[in-house]
Amino acid sequence: MTGSFLEEPPVSAPVQELYDDDLADSGYVWNVSRLWAHQPDTLRRLFELMSQAFTPSGLTFRQRGILVTAAASSLGDSYCSLAWGGKLGHASDAALAAAVLNGSDAGLTDQEKAMATWARRVARDPNATTPADIQVLRDSGLDDGQIFAITAFVALRLAFSTINDSLGAQPDAQLAQSLPPAVREAVTYGRPVAQASDI
Repeated sequence: MTGSFLEEPPVSAPVQELYDDDLADSGYVWNVSRLWAHQPDTLRRLFELMSQAFTPSGLTFRQRGILVTAAASSLGDSYCSLAWGGKLGHASDAALAAAVLNGSDAGLTDQEKAMATWARRVARDPNATTPADIQVLRDSGLDDGQIFAITAFVALRLAFSTINDSLGAQPDAQLAQSLPPAVREAVTYGRPVAQASDI
């Protein structure tokens, strides 16, 4: 099994580089990398674009984690919810990450709550946003350039999640096992975690 609906492509130099990066960082090849092995250069460029979109915001890694976990959980994307819930848990604590995944936002600052709410609205129904939603972000201390930056970042993350989810990418067993129970238990939606025997 490949951890998705697609067969794993033949290993080329770009694919091996993708796999080697996973092995160096995590000790295993992620299911999402096996899926994106069909277009490793597209993945690289997409992540470069995400970084380019987010960098002008001047916001922190924790704030980026809040945006991703809020958007991914609203979309019902278990893979990114687990991966970024874990990252947010390391940048803050597991209880805060679980709160964002559950939509309660306990432990967030007022600005972070405004950002999480915005990320969820972008994920759920971007046509339903209003000028009042933007004003909440402004009132929290974000300027219009930052608002554009976080919106572009969230939208690109949603594109990534949509591809993964549509093609059946399952969260890795190793990923789930590495997470604090509070984070793992908060994700009750989306694709199930792959069994270790499936990979």
